[in-house]
Amino acid sequence: MSQLRVLVGCKRVIDYAVKVRVKPDKTGVVKEGVKHSMNPFDEIALEEAVRLKEKQVASEVIAVSCGPQACQETLRTALAMGADRALHVEVSGSEYEGLLPLGVAKILAALVKKEEANLVVLGKQAIDDDCNQTGQMLAALLDWPQATFASAVSVEGEGLAVTREVDGGLENVRLSLPAVVTADLRLNEPRYATLPNIMV
Repeated sequence: MSQLRVLVGCKRVIDYAVKVRVKPDKTGVVKEGVKHSMNPFDEIALEEAVRLKEKQVASEVIAVSCGPQACQETLRTALAMGADRALHVEVSGSEYEGLLPLGVAKILAALVKKEEANLVVLGKQAIDDDCNQTGQMLAALLDWPQATFASAVSVEGEGLAVTREVDGGLENVRLSLPAVVTADLRLNEPRYATLPNIMV
């Protein structure tokens, strides 16, 4: 099997440990002066991609983030965790506020073609909007098979074997490549990105 080129989405969100406050005018939540970090499900997705590279199944791991300039901090964390390259699609102001899952999926679809990626691994959802839509929309745009809510992934022959978390328990599926996979909480335990590595 030819080696995988893996694209991983890395969304910048308010840190999961922060107590979110609603703006006085009730138009949203306070984001200024609040700690942000990589979406926890995206950390799990990135860890899985890096592990595929360590097993010499993947040749390259490319982290992608769409958003304002501050997303570069999230991408530095991705590089510190083991991504080979990072791509920042800068979207700011009102355009960023209006960036919905379909818009992100279209951006990722264009990058998949440009980078010639044959596996996309995303978090199952972001903890800020909880949409759980981008992976499914991306698979539809690319016309690729998908496995959502993955709790185990292994490469078998020319495809993937994925264990999915579903309402009734676990479901085992096999996918041909190229494919889209979204990571659930129990897929792995992400490695810690050390501060010196983030600052490089």
